[in-house]
Amino acid sequence: MQTELSRQLGAEHALFGFTPFPAVAAALTRAGGFGVLGAVRYGASDELRRDLDWMEAHTDGLPYGLDVVMPAKKVEGVTEAEVEAMIPEGHRQYVRETLAKYGVPELPEGESGGWRITGWMESVARNQLDVAFDYPVNLLANALGSPPADVIERAHRQGILVAALAGSAHHAERHKEAGIDIVVAQGYEAGGHTGEIASMVLTPEVVRAVDPLPVLCAGGIGSGEQVAAALALGAQGAWLGSVWLITAEAELHSRALTRKLLAAGAGDTVRSRALTGKPARQLRTDWTDAWETPEGPGTLPMPLQGLLVAEANSRIQKYEVEPLLGTPVGQIVGSMNSERSVQAVVDDLTRGFDRAIARLNVIAGPDR
Repeated sequence: MQTELSRQLGAEHALFGFTPFPAVAAALTRAGGFGVLGAVRYGASDELRRDLDWMEAHTDGLPYGLDVVMPAKKVEGVTEAEVEAMIPEGHRQYVRETLAKYGVPELPEGESGGWRITGWMESVARNQLDVAFDYPVNLLANALGSPPADVIERAHRQGILVAALAGSAHHAERHKEAGIDIVVAQGYEAGGHTGEIASMVLTPEVVRAVDPLPVLCAGGIGSGEQVAAALALGAQGAWLGSVWLITAEAELHSRALTRKLLAAGAGDTVRSRALTGKPARQLRTDWTDAWETPEGPGTLPMPLQGLLVAEANSRIQKYEVEPLLGTPVGQIVGSMNSERSVQAVVDDLTRGFDRAIARLNVIAGPDR
C-alpha cells in the first residue's frame, strides 16, 4: 500500500490517520502508517508540548503530523471573553433547560468546563504552531482550508509539507493557488466538518482539479477494499479518522460512548451545527435533535456555538448521560463493530487491500 506520497513521507503504508489521541497517532506511525495528531483540543501550549514530547518518545523516529484549525477569516484584536459576550442569553437559557430536562448534574465546584473549542481562533492555532515547529513534524494539516501564507512559508522553510481539507473541487483549486502541497478530499460521509459531495464523486474531481498535487481521500473509509478504491480514483492515500475511535489506544474515557459507537449503524449519524456552528457529522442524539426543533433558538455561527455548548458537553461526557452523549463520527461507524488495537486495524486494512487487488487482477486477466 505504498504510493509516491507515502514514500516521500517515509511511511510504509499510504494510511494517514487523524486522531485527537497521541497514543493512537503514535501506534499508527509504528504500525507503518502516518499518524496525525489533532491539536484543536489543546487550549494551553504546555499541554501540546507535553504530548508532542510523548509522541517523540513513542514513534521510534518514524514520521507523524499535526492537524490544526485556522479559520479562513481572521478576526483582529478580539479576545475569547469578548467573543463569549456575543452569545445571546436566550441561547444560554435553552442550554440550561435542555440539561435540566435530562437531569444532567452541574460540574463539581472549582472543576473546569473541560475542552473549549477555542482552537477555531487564529491566535490559539498560532500558539500551537509555535510549539509544533520545535518538533520534527513532517506534515501540517489545516482542517478549515488553507492556512495563512506566512504559515505555509514557515512550514516550507522547515521542510514540512502542508495539507488542507477540501469539500469541493473549487476549494481544492484555491488550496493549490495558495501553495498547499497535499489536498485532502473529504467527502460527505466523513465525520466532523464536511461538505455536500460524496467521496466517490469528490475524489476524482479533486484529483483532476489540482493535478499534479497529491490527493488523499477521506470520508467513509474503514476497510482495505475502500483504500484500494480510493487509489483507483487517483488518490495517493486514504485519510481515516472515525475507525480509530474504538481502538484500544483511544482515550474516550466513556464506556457508554464506546457502546453507542459499537451499536450504531451507518444511518445513525447526522450533519449538525450543534457542536461548532458549522455542519459536522456526528452521532445523532437527543442533543443534536434538540437543536433542530422549531421550539429551539437555532444554532449560532462558529465560534459562538462551540463556546456556548462547551461546558454542557463536558457535563454530558462526565456523567455519561446516554441520550445526549455523542461524538463526531462518519457513516463508517456502521462497520465499527469491535474494539481492536491500532495494529489490528492496520493489519485488517492491508489484508483487505490485498484481497481487492487480487480480485482486480483476476478481472483484468493474465494478459494485462
